[in-house]
Amino acid sequence: MSTAAGELSGTVGGGAVRRVLDAEVARVRAARPDVPPRVVDVGGGSGSWAVPLAAAGCAVTVVDVSPNALAALQRRAREAGVDALVTPVQGDADQLPGLVAEVTAAGGADLVLGHGLLELVDDPVRAAAALAATAATGAAVSVLTTSRSASVLWHVLAGRLEEARAVLTDPAGRYGPEDVLRRRLGAQQVRDLLEGTGRLRVELVQGDGVLEAWLPHAVRDGGPATLRAAAELEELAAGDPALREVAARLHVLARAVEA
Repeated sequence: MSTAAGELSGTVGGGAVRRVLDAEVARVRAARPDVPPRVVDVGGGSGSWAVPLAAAGCAVTVVDVSPNALAALQRRAREAGVDALVTPVQGDADQLPGLVAEVTAAGGADLVLGHGLLELVDDPVRAAAALAATAATGAAVSVLTTSRSASVLWHVLAGRLEEARAVLTDPAGRYGPEDVLRRRLGAQQVRDLLEGTGRLRVELVQGDGVLEAWLPHAVRDGGPATLRAAAELEELAAGDPALREVAARLHVLARAVEA
């Protein structure tokens, strides 16, 4: 259940997602300035998203099945000086409400992350329901998932035509039994999963890592100005409906409403 998302910094992707999450944290702070925003990061792994959120003043509970990932999370949080704000919890998404009982007893999380989650869990319907149940009314649920369309193109670029055909035609978007992912989803499938909970309403669908597969090495190896220009272009491309379908990842933000 460890996240498949990229680091918050150092890559072209991630900027558009960061901007959305920053806005959510700011919204919570404006409504409740004296209490740290409560974040639950499901499948948060070693803390790529959790540690920066804690550094921004959020109280983050990270749920992951891997003890090694959680140990790395604790080291990372200590090094960043935010270990007091990060709570690691070992467990599966199916057990989420019980694992974060203190958060739900306090009214629910202000922000719930399911990054790199839906493509790995046994049952994505149950996982989506667990994310929805953990969120406070009005809170945001952020889902980041590997894009099926991008995977097809990546395999074509790599000359792996049979695998590209399999991803395109397989009901789960897998290229074979050795595929580490259980499924690859399109934007409408993610929307249906979240809104199918009866408690979430999708507000935003954007791409993350739209340009990653297409950047020439000269840009990847360029200086700070070149990388900054690429990151700015990435943010512009993230919201384009046509380009988001070939992004490395799909980012969907939903809002929890009264059940």
